[in-house]
Amino acid sequence: MNFILLIDYAGTFAFAISGIRLASAKQFDLFGAYVVGLVTAIGGGTIRDLLLGVTPFWMLQPSYLVVTALALIFVFLLGKKLILLNNTFFIFDAIGLGLFVVVGIEKSLAAHFPFWVAITMGMITGSAGGILRDILINEIPLIFRKDIYALACLFGGLVFFTCFQLGVSALITQIVSAFSVILIRVLAVKYHISLPVLRGHDNETPSKIL
Repeated sequence: MNFILLIDYAGTFAFAISGIRLASAKQFDLFGAYVVGLVTAIGGGTIRDLLLGVTPFWMLQPSYLVVTALALIFVFLLGKKLILLNNTFFIFDAIGLGLFVVVGIEKSLAAHFPFWVAITMGMITGSAGGILRDILINEIPLIFRKDIYALACLFGGLVFFTCFQLGVSALITQIVSAFSVILIRVLAVKYHISLPVLRGHDNETPSKIL
């Protein structure tokens, strides 16, 4: 088992936990929580593979479904101890984000796409699953709020590109790139760094705007 596959499984597990944890907080049943966790874990990669013109990865081997099931068991066994931890969702989401950005870039480069496409696919792999997760649990997608999320993916992609151009080994490049995404997310939340919010006038209605 190569390293990129290991981080793919680790990212799947982390993202599945983040989705299952939120579904549990919304009092979904076990099946509903599994579906939310699975969509969170494979959503971004599925969109990436469709855009790259290849068969979605989870359709080639059932291991990703099993990893999501293990994540469900993990959350179920820990129960309220995991659900009540305020930072649990953020931690697993940040880890999954960093790992999936690397996976998306690597798979795009392996398919012989240029680096700008690879960085874009890294962003999609990292963030699209979270968008689908938030839609399923009836929340405004995190990526569309003022949090630094997609930009963290972009930063990780640029770090990957820089390491690649400098001839850094593949393993170090993957580790540094994933860590950079996680670090940006943590720093942005810790120090309340965010993008400006686009605000309309309170008295404007859709008809007036149009």
